[in-house]
Amino acid sequence: MPDHDARLAALGIDLPVPSTPAFNYVPTLRIGNMLYISGQLGLWNGALQQKGRLGIVSLQEAQEAARLCGLNVLAHVRASNGGSLNGIVQCVRLTRYVSTQQDCYDQAAVMNACSDLMEKVLGEAGRHTRTTVGVAALPLDATVEVDGLFQLADERCSSQPWR
Repeated sequence: MPDHDARLAALGIDLPVPSTPAFNYVPTLRIGNMLYISGQLGLWNGALQQKGRLGIVSLQEAQEAARLCGLNVLAHVRASNGGSLNGIVQCVRLTRYVSTQQDCYDQAAVMNACSDLMEKVLGEAGRHTRTTVGVAALPLDATVEVDGLFQLADERCSSQPWR
């Protein structure tokens, strides 16, 4: 199995502290070897880094927000998997939401930043299916939100993996 932790370190990528829910939901849910990650915003250690809609926010700023969402997704995977990314067999699916001005169509280009991050950190295990949706607004006026589904190497069932 690939050493995703070593790859992350070799790339010089730090993961943020996993955020705690501000509303009524759980950040992760593990059923068997599948780990579901709730929607993650572009937070760095609890502080939202990018607000506003694509079209007002530049493509580059939105891409950085998408990458940061991906880092938060990985932080939750690591926290839910005993402090390691090494149990990841596959990033199965990422669903991405981009707060967008009317007549703005660059959502897929924004989300490539998150897809590229997953492949860079996880190699072939980072190649995933995805859906990208332009929306009128996101929580806290965030520019991007990303949720994920990961296949892990071992099976266990926990309705409270964040504790």
